Amino acid sequence: MTDTVLQFDRVSITLGGRQILSPTDLSIGRGEFVCVIGPSGCGKTTLLRAAAGFVAPSSGRVQRQGKTITGPSREVAFVFQDYGRALLPWRTVQANVSLALEAARVPVADRPARIERVLKTVGLGAHADKFPAQLSGGMQQRVQIARCLAQQPDVMLMDEPFGALDAMTRENLQDELARLVREEGLTVMFVTHDLEEALYLGDRVIALRSNPTPEQPSLAALIDVPLPQPRDQLGTKEHPEFLRLRRELYHYLGH
Repeated sequence: MTDTVLQFDRVSITLGGRQILSPTDLSIGRGEFVCVIGPSGCGKTTLLRAAAGFVAPSSGRVQRQGKTITGPSREVAFVFQDYGRALLPWRTVQANVSLALEAARVPVADRPARIERVLKTVGLGAHADKFPAQLSGGMQQRVQIARCLAQQPDVMLMDEPFGALDAMTRENLQDELARLVREEGLTVMFVTHDLEEALYLGDRVIALRSNPTPEQPSLAALIDVPLPQPRDQLGTKEHPEFLRLRRELYHYLGH
């Protein structure tokens, strides 16, 4: 790739005496949406946390824009699955989004305009003064995404962000996220257990396997998803290439 944003060079991670991730090489380009799938315990979240600087590799290195990652950075935003715990219940929607700006020491006078912009971007402009308890699960997750957008990251790391939502809300947020990524030019790593979600959103899909060995390393497959953009919930999922890729990747989820 001519413009690599994230680079994993022989990254291995051992936790509690168990190898979670065997030596893994991976490059992610600017503006690319890469989804990570695999069975529970295969190291999906661990790989994501290494990219965020939350977990240090046992060997190898992770680089962002050519510099080794040694800890968290404001250039990288992390969206958690548990949106309820990610938001402060005593703060309004706009005050929750403001957290990112306070941490970045953005001047107070500059915050309202940026907050208004990102809330409008995620469709929450009319809900700025509400508290998290007054919002649906999907709206709460939009607040978390808005807070991440407010810090103007280069990279967004997402750990099963839609896993706890109902099917219709999940599909709506998938489409909103795809739009946001295109408009904001974000680079995304997205962990999911849902194979169809990975194929629907991703430019590429990484499949990891549990209990890696030298003969069967963590990285089981890295597959391009050459489906037309923009995608839609009906046409894309009925596309022959979507169905072919789904069959190809099905066994990586332990089926």
